[in-house]
Amino acid sequence: MTFLFDIGKVLLDFDFENSLRRLLPSDTPDQEIDDRLARMLERKDEFEGGHVSPDDYIPWALNVLGHDITHEKFISAWQNIFTPNQPMWRVVEQLHRDGHRLILFSNTNAIHCPWIFENFEIFRHFESGVLSFEVGAIKPEDKIYQHAIDVHDLVPHETLYIDDLPANIETGQRLGFRTHQYEQSDHAAFDVWLSAEMARGS
Repeated sequence: MTFLFDIGKVLLDFDFENSLRRLLPSDTPDQEIDDRLARMLERKDEFEGGHVSPDDYIPWALNVLGHDITHEKFISAWQNIFTPNQPMWRVVEQLHRDGHRLILFSNTNAIHCPWIFENFEIFRHFESGVLSFEVGAIKPEDKIYQHAIDVHDLVPHETLYIDDLPANIETGQRLGFRTHQYEQSDHAAFDVWLSAEMARGS
């Protein structure tokens, strides 16, 4: 059986804003921090969609943040936002042992990749990935789903797709995937869904 796994809030938890907040001086007013971060993250989808390169995005973001933050500190803060979601890691390890086909399907960017693949061992179990910044489209746009179908010869009604965002799941369902909207706080619900899907087979 083939599985499409989202990364953020599924395989890895993350906290973007608190990591970036620590770049700014501790005496910076909260409202100023909020305003700068909001402005910087306005272009995150554009960056993750591959429409802006790191060479263009990073200097722009540093200018928005101000306070003479170095390129190296920005990269470190941008990357070090993740923590493993251990319950899902155990699922992935079992699926891999059982011989299932595992593919990543994620909105992400060229700062996080390949860094996360080099620093989190769970990714060794995935044969490939459909990554937004490489495809030039982001979920929930149809284009990235169709890319996954075409490149990996997916049969949607035989493919299990796990994501945390309702809009992404909605597109997946419309295109025929067998989907689960994942919540870390209710991993048990995922286990129930997975057991039912495995019993159903392909």
